[in-house]
Parts: sequence; structure tokens; C-alpha cells
Amino acid sequence: MQLTAMIVNLIYSIMGGILTLLFMYFGYKWFDRFTDFSTSSELAKDNKSVGLVVMGIFIGVGVAVGLVIGMGLN
Repeated sequence: MQLTAMIVNLIYSIMGGILTLLFMYFGYKWFDRFTDFSTSSELAKDNKSVGLVVMGIFIGVGVAVGLVIGMGLN
């Protein structure tokens, strides 16, 4: 019984990690689509303000999805 619960939680965590990465990717693409500039070219030019916004997107999505995964494991 204990092993089954551990395996289910492991699978749930792996799926949650994959979903988190997908949401981060689509969040970045969504941000890139709705801005007037190319995010990747601005990052290549070392634009720190765009880097901070992208970092905020990644942290925000990661925390939100991480909380959902954590609540599901409890």
C-alpha cells in the first residue's frame, strides 16, 4: 500500500514538472506575442528590464503550478 502511494506521487510529481515547463514555455511565447519587440533579441542585447520581466513570468508560473502540485500531493 505504501509503495503504491509513493509511485503514484512520483508519477504525479513528474507530470506536474512537465506541465510546469510547458506553462512556462507558453507564458514566454504569449508574452513575446503581445509585445511590440522580440523578446529573444532584446535578451541577446542584454536588456536587463526584459530579463527581469521574463524572470518574473518564470517565477510566477513556477510558484503557481508548484502550489497546485503540492496541494495535490497532500
